[in-house]
Amino acid sequence: MAPIDSDDNTTAGEGEELRAGRRKAARYVVPVAVMGVAAATIGLVPALADSGDPDLPKVTAEQLIEKIAESDVQQLSGTVRINTDLGLPDLGGLESGLMSGMSGGPGSGGDDEGSAADPSAKLTELVSGSHTLRVAADGPDRQKLSLLENAAEYSLIHNGKDVWGYDSSSNEVYHSTAADGAGRPEKDVPGQDVPATPKDFADQALKAVDDTTSVTVGGTAQVAGRDAYRLVVEPKQDGSTVGAITVAVDAETGTPLKFTLTPASGGAAVVDVGFTKVSFAKPDASTFDFTPPEGAKVTEADEADEAGERAGAPEHGRGAEGELAKGMDGIEVIGEGWNSIATFDTGAEGGLPTDSAGDLGGLGGFLGSFGDQVKGDFGSGTVFKTRLVNALITDDGKVYAGAVTKDALVKAADAAK
Repeated sequence: MAPIDSDDNTTAGEGEELRAGRRKAARYVVPVAVMGVAAATIGLVPALADSGDPDLPKVTAEQLIEKIAESDVQQLSGTVRINTDLGLPDLGGLESGLMSGMSGGPGSGGDDEGSAADPSAKLTELVSGSHTLRVAADGPDRQKLSLLENAAEYSLIHNGKDVWGYDSSSNEVYHSTAADGAGRPEKDVPGQDVPATPKDFADQALKAVDDTTSVTVGGTAQVAGRDAYRLVVEPKQDGSTVGAITVAVDAETGTPLKFTLTPASGGAAVVDVGFTKVSFAKPDASTFDFTPPEGAKVTEADEADEAGERAGAPEHGRGAEGELAKGMDGIEVIGEGWNSIATFDTGAEGGLPTDSAGDLGGLGGFLGSFGDQVKGDFGSGTVFKTRLVNALITDDGKVYAGAVTKDALVKAADAAK
């Protein structure tokens, strides 16, 4: 891994001592361009707000990254505020319908609508707007995340071998069993890999610190009443839509307390997720207890999978959504670092694939209303833009997407011709 730019100089001896820590920390980052696509472009709002400027011992950027990598907090509870500002016009609920439709979850069509408590659909609400979460953890076998809504609450509880999703507004329950009853069941529970805490975002944003990245210590702050260092991560390359990432790191535990992503275009942050309250004390054991309420509809994970298949949404979905998913199976990444671009071929001539009604769940016409027509050596196509992730869909069905500018997408398509 190439040296990290820092406001502080590290001696050769100190560099040797930190090398192992940097290698460990390197696994915490994917290039942000790919992260934006893989995480369904989850992004959030105002810049890191300081409520103080605590006087803390000076640290280097390398030492702060090492502190994050070595952080092993097993117990915590608190409240997290998430805001999303991708700069999209009001979709009128279209984005939720599309995402759940592609996943075969509730609202995907057919006679079997699935469970309203299925986390694969419920947690996609985090991709837009403002949300408040309550979180708690007690080791690898007990976690709880509650999404607070108007006069309602959605909870995802992992307690030993059982994982429960409960939607109070519909009084529906989703139940899954972890494969081995130990550890976080990310691979066993739909939606469990959706980033929801500052650490989730920081883990994804610190996996590719290399010579395309500048990392510095940007002073100190207070977040949720805790003293913290500010780690500032910025791309060195031109062409990225990312301006900077700021992570507030708890000075005592090394736990990320706040994550902010600001766009190169300026203005409000695209991503802002942070604790408003946090405690590192052991949560009460009853926090993770759950019994389905009387009269609740309980859906077992296996039953939900079968319902999805009966509704015509097996492994790759159906219709245009299925064609798009099949195309994404052949996804490739071109470029490096912050200028990485994900590309795949939908196999659909004529640009964005459509369903039998001529419109991908209503998305085709919507996208066409704010896309920019472009031409190049590759031919012609349409660029669809957000404040972070942009995508070029060519008229011969190829897709180029990343946290890069329109010009960078056209250049990549020309080079691939």
